[in-house]
Amino acid sequence: MGRPTKIGAIDALEKLPDWSDTPGDRDEIARSFKFADFNDAFAFMTQVALKAESLDHHPEWRNVYNQVEVVLTTHSAGGVTSLDVALAQFMDTAAAKLGAV
Repeated sequence: MGRPTKIGAIDALEKLPDWSDTPGDRDEIARSFKFADFNDAFAFMTQVALKAESLDHHPEWRNVYNQVEVVLTTHSAGGVTSLDVALAQFMDTAAAKLGAV
């Protein structure tokens, strides 16, 4: 199976109401998650890491205590693809189960 083609941030954001486009020239989407504490943030990142590995598609992210900032783009396609949408939707569900705000 080949890698997906670029759909672009604008099309992706129609399916992802809590995500946003980022400033600059890169075609990417972003979201910040805030959890009750570090343990919940780390549990979220662990779940996402396992899913990302299964998709062979890895996020750009940053964690400080209870916050996780995520940027998604498919480098090989030069922008946002269906892989980014799938991973973002997984993140939204995982974060909701952990009570993220």
